Amino acid sequence: MSTTNSFGKPFLFIAWGLALALLVWFFEDKLQQQFNPNQQLQAQQRDNQLVVQLVQNRMGHYVADGRINGSPVTFLLDTGATLVAIPAGLAERLNLKRGRQGMSQTANGRVITYRTQLNSLELGGITLNDVEASITPGMDGDVILLGMSALKQFELTQKGDTLTIRY
Repeated sequence: MSTTNSFGKPFLFIAWGLALALLVWFFEDKLQQQFNPNQQLQAQQRDNQLVVQLVQNRMGHYVADGRINGSPVTFLLDTGATLVAIPAGLAERLNLKRGRQGMSQTANGRVITYRTQLNSLELGGITLNDVEASITPGMDGDVILLGMSALKQFELTQKGDTLTIRY
């Protein structure tokens, strides 16, 4: 009987560990969906325009997956940002070159930034070329602020919790 118990306890611990891992994976996926409900964007052709629709997340923001220079990224639309703003750590992983130094006014005060040029920026099948951006060393995380250097090229219409982007 003690031999069965000695074999059963490790398997019980493994089963509990697997169950816990599955729960963490499930809830992490749910939280990511709540933060970014626009992970599978597809542009549609309407009246000679490409159209993408975004849904607000639980906090009232428009977050969407896209690409910079072919690499997958996550954007947070920010009409208050003059340029597309990229955290320095992410800019390094994207191999973006730091250009001339400047200063930007943010909600947290003035910060040093570096200009950069994005060869391509893609959002749901809409591709913009040669977009001005800034590398922001004090910015944490991996979310890029999609500022007006990109957004000014779109027609934006908000109705309820949906933002329609036309290009």
